[in-house]
Amino acid sequence: MANKHPVTECIETQLQSYLDDLKGTPPCDIYQMVLRVVEKPMLELVMRHANQNQSLAAQYLGINRNTLHKKLVEHHLI
Repeated sequence: MANKHPVTECIETQLQSYLDDLKGTPPCDIYQMVLRVVEKPMLELVMRHANQNQSLAAQYLGINRNTLHKKLVEHHLI
C-alpha cells in the first residue's frame, strides 16, 4: 500500500474525529463544511507565499485569477 499524503492523513483523522464526536447524530453538509474550513487558510497561506500577488497565487493554485479573486472576496480576504 502506498503512503498517504500527509494532508490526506490529517483530513481523514480530523474528519473521523468530527464524525465520532457526533455520537450517532447524522452529519449534515460535510462537503461544504470541509471546503469552508480548508479553503480559507489555504488561500491565506498561498497569498502570503505569493506576496499578495493574485496572478501568481492563482498560478500556484492552478485556478483562474478571476476565480481566485471571487474566492478571496467570499472569504473576506480582500
